[in-house]
Amino acid sequence: MDRHALGNSALEVTRIGYGAFKIGRNVGAKYPDAYQLPGEDEAATLLNEILDLGIALVDTAPAYGLSEQRVGQALSGRRSEFTLSTKVGETFQDGQSTWDFRPEAMEASLQRSLQRLQCDAVDLLLVHSDGRDLEIQSEHDVSTTMQRFKDSGMTRAIGFSGKTQAGLMEAIQWADAIMVEYHLQARELEPVIHAAGEQGVGVLVKKGLGSGHLDPEAALQFLLETSPVSDAISSVVIGSLSSSRMASNIDMACSGS
Repeated sequence: MDRHALGNSALEVTRIGYGAFKIGRNVGAKYPDAYQLPGEDEAATLLNEILDLGIALVDTAPAYGLSEQRVGQALSGRRSEFTLSTKVGETFQDGQSTWDFRPEAMEASLQRSLQRLQCDAVDLLLVHSDGRDLEIQSEHDVSTTMQRFKDSGMTRAIGFSGKTQAGLMEAIQWADAIMVEYHLQARELEPVIHAAGEQGVGVLVKKGLGSGHLDPEAALQFLLETSPVSDAISSVVIGSLSSSRMASNIDMACSGS
């Protein structure tokens, strides 16, 4: 797959990215079918196959259970080959998520992530919103904290993974990229995606296949070809435990190029 810039940032992504949720967590997932977590070796094999397919974005988070640790173990030796994205704000422990957006909590979370990922810096750091998008930004001034992380060299770019139009519109005033849920059956955030594209802010789409409930070919055709905001979408982040399915997703995404 061809690589292109993530908005106006210096980062490069591919039309299809890999979401590493399933390799680390199977509790509280919204996929239609239950699944077993892969073993450590199985996860490592999958992650390396993902890079071998040409995918240049791997997205993880502390809230994804074992995911960061497994990405670090499997891919630290191939760090220069892909854009690495993780998040702050949400953690997952003992089967439950908790959120903390205080500056000291976000910094502690990032430091833990860097240790698990076995690197000195990530490429993209996103705020992992709990849905209170505007409140998080106003009450905790997360943009200042995130900019400090960027200035200190712990991340190359910063952004916001949110849920509301108002909150994401606020975030594109300071973010290099945003992550949004968008697909055939969830189009409420189209104005945000359009505005981000107009301002040179990268757009990562999560749950673009409706968490496995949509036909992949139709879903990807919409996102990357026929949607009114297709040109503003930088990458569609897809989670899978099958490299062959990811290869099929790539073929479908590239067939319209």
